Amino acid sequence: MIKRFFYTLKQAFRQIFRNRAMSITSIFAIMAMLLILGLFFVLVINVNTAAESIQGDYDSIEIYLLDDTTEEDAQVMIDDMKEQYGVEDAYYKTKDDAMEQLKESWGDNGYLLDSLEENPLPNSVVIMIADLEAADDLAQQAESYDGIEDVKYYKDTVDKLLSMTDFLQMAAIIVMIFLIIVSIVIVSNTIKLTVLNRASEISIMKYVGATNWFIRGPFLAEGIIIGIIAAGVSVGLLTLIYREIVNLIGDQVLSMLSMPMVPVGFLIYNISWIFLALGISIGACGSIVSMRRFLDS
Repeated sequence: MIKRFFYTLKQAFRQIFRNRAMSITSIFAIMAMLLILGLFFVLVINVNTAAESIQGDYDSIEIYLLDDTTEEDAQVMIDDMKEQYGVEDAYYKTKDDAMEQLKESWGDNGYLLDSLEENPLPNSVVIMIADLEAADDLAQQAESYDGIEDVKYYKDTVDKLLSMTDFLQMAAIIVMIFLIIVSIVIVSNTIKLTVLNRASEISIMKYVGATNWFIRGPFLAEGIIIGIIAAGVSVGLLTLIYREIVNLIGDQVLSMLSMPMVPVGFLIYNISWIFLALGISIGACGSIVSMRRFLDS
């Protein structure tokens, strides 16, 4: 059994080397598919993360007040909003409290805000929402008050992010199906070339009683090895690309925007298994398609 396994591997590597031009073409085809899919995957995961981060603020509406709006005026808004359906609580937030909150969200970069000559943030009224179905009506109510500068409400942003995520997921599925078909065809042609080159050898093996699976083994292993190589190279390239993107954006910018990105290690670890599974599946399918056409069942 062990000898047969090593024989299969040896023959598979020998076939890959003999037809290295087609093997390299197959590897690049699978790599292209995996990289494009990986970039879609990275984008979808980070958009989902951003949406979840913003949804943390989705259960609140913040009314920014003009500088000449007094705390007494704000209290009138608070009392009125507390009587509205769907409001859990409402409170006044000073600009100093807002600055402290902003510094905390910036983390280690919060000290950069100490250089400001004056606090540019406005005082505000924060409305905590108990029933999200009433959120739209509450936002409209908040916009009707006098003495306000703006109303911060994340629903539209969250909806757009979720719509973008759905679109990207659908696009990724369509592109993936197309590229998988192309990759299987190319791998199949590579295996087909090997089968044709070994036609006389295969005939002799069948004549002396070799089983179909004994003959098929090296071809199946060849496709799987091609898929594994393509997956490994794709993971390496995607790691370099994603790490460079994270470095270009920078932790400071992400902290200021309060938009986290999925850590490189976590993302690559999970995507490695996906790429490996896809690479092996595509290579194996390409081999099976070719063998069904050129080897007797």
